[in-house]
Amino acid sequence: MDKVISLFENHGPLTGKDLIQKTGMEVFRAWKICTTLDQVTTHIVGKRYLRLDKKVSGYARLSPSIMREFLNYTISGLKADKAEVAVRAEKLEKDIAAISKKKINLARDMIHRLVEGHPDRGDLITRVTFIIAGDVVFDMAHSEPRPEISTGELVNGSDLDIIVVTDNLPDRLVKSLDEAIFKEKYSLLTNPASKEEVDYIIKDLKIVKDQFQFRDFKAMVASKILHEGQYLYGSLDLYDQVKQLLRSYGLVEKLGLLEEEARLNRIMAERTLMSAPEAVDQEGLMALFYTTEEKEEIF
Repeated sequence: MDKVISLFENHGPLTGKDLIQKTGMEVFRAWKICTTLDQVTTHIVGKRYLRLDKKVSGYARLSPSIMREFLNYTISGLKADKAEVAVRAEKLEKDIAAISKKKINLARDMIHRLVEGHPDRGDLITRVTFIIAGDVVFDMAHSEPRPEISTGELVNGSDLDIIVVTDNLPDRLVKSLDEAIFKEKYSLLTNPASKEEVDYIIKDLKIVKDQFQFRDFKAMVASKILHEGQYLYGSLDLYDQVKQLLRSYGLVEKLGLLEEEARLNRIMAERTLMSAPEAVDQEGLMALFYTTEEKEEIF
């Protein structure tokens, strides 16, 4: 504890990641000290949003995890330096929003380029809508280098998650569109100046309607992503139709209830972690602190 206090006295407010790098302290212990110590104040930036996880009872949890939120989205410092903590937090929030905006613009430029250069541009503009999802839509994107799953090569932070919804588009055009997006995906991934990972899926409106039945975990995830997603390019009418279908199937309310359940789960998780002895490192307890996927992504 004295080590953390001394660090803040000498360096001022820090993110959780900076604190760990300077002290070599175990992340859970650092989080607990910053969260419970009377002399320390914390300022969390960004938004907590719903994530569906098969490993969680009821599937509902919040993202980012407690650990990732502490490392990347929390400024901690002495209560005596509360004003400086607020200033650092405001700068962090602006930096994260700028990263998100840059990534969304990159995705829009990519789609614009391939659609406008396509020989069947007219059909793509009227019968396809491109929707951007993921942490960028919450202004929560990061640019921390991380390994891309299929190649292991480092990529530039958050993925560009794009859902492509088509309306009875001929198979030949679906195939052509898929090839065009994959070409752009490969270019962004291999270009040293970008090193961006694009994840995308193309599906017809009929599939979307079937997924909105909310029958299984996969359908729930697909519905949640489309609920969160923002218009990127293509048909605004088709985009609006997708959003209207979400409302007509009652999914806005269902997802809202899941998010509220996730918020309650987070409160209980934080209480459990704060009251746990420091020596405890049980797998079940740490599952409240981070998810396996996020732990691998950060480190």
